[in-house]
Amino acid sequence: MTDRITSWHGSPSRPLYTPPPGAIDAHCHVFGPMADFPFSAKAKYLPQDAGPDMLFALRDHLGFARNVIVQASCHGTDNAATLDAIAKSNGKARGVAVVDPAISDADLAALHEGGIRGIRFNFLKRLVDDAPKDKFLEVARRLPAGWHVVIYFEADILEELRPFMDAIPVPLVIDHMGRPDVTQGPDGPDMKAFRAFLDSRDDIWFKATCPDRLDPTGDPWNSFADAVAPLVADYQDRVLWGTDWPHPNMQDAIPDDGHLVDMIPRIAPTADLQRKLLIDNPMRLYWPEEMRA
Repeated sequence: MTDRITSWHGSPSRPLYTPPPGAIDAHCHVFGPMADFPFSAKAKYLPQDAGPDMLFALRDHLGFARNVIVQASCHGTDNAATLDAIAKSNGKARGVAVVDPAISDADLAALHEGGIRGIRFNFLKRLVDDAPKDKFLEVARRLPAGWHVVIYFEADILEELRPFMDAIPVPLVIDHMGRPDVTQGPDGPDMKAFRAFLDSRDDIWFKATCPDRLDPTGDPWNSFADAVAPLVADYQDRVLWGTDWPHPNMQDAIPDDGHLVDMIPRIAPTADLQRKLLIDNPMRLYWPEEMRA
């Protein structure tokens, strides 16, 4: 695996929609730079560099104020690139780490000092070789106060994962709504199963993200808008939004980030909903100290 891939738009459009001041892109990544932060030997893809300078330029171009940077699987459990980006953000970024379940409490505390506020468990077999639920539970039970667990899975294993997720003693954030088939519509079996899961406890959050991944009809992703808007309306205090830049593994269907931002008013049509989606909800998870101030 020597050919490095580019999975992001070289000149994304400026969105027609203007996010409210203080808006947060709550799901994005950095890749490298490889010279400073080599990719994991276990990485399933080898991307071109997409470092913090590029991320923050995109943030400003799209009209956002802050980022939540999620450790990309190509960096494995070495969170140095994510921590570097947070450190260079002037307080405008926090992060989600991927850790070896045997991580020490001291190393968890160091991640907290570096701006990490959660850990991610990935159950996509094409991205990770090993997802040991028993070890994941053990580390979830000793996270720093206020942290949460982000989980990435596909809709067909939701029921299989339920006992594991039910046992996690901290809030859960589900990436990309557990990848439902949005062409089934808002009342399809995938959305119904996901709603039942959300109803099982009141501390499960989700990201209404990635129309480019989930909607095979393509830009402007009408099936995504139709299926997701009712979910956002019904669970408006537990939903986040993000670009997913630099769109890992999307090199064959690279989305225009400006068009992704223009999805926001289609799934959150009122100013109140938009404020919850883009400011209030991510602030509660990632900058709670500012909410209390």
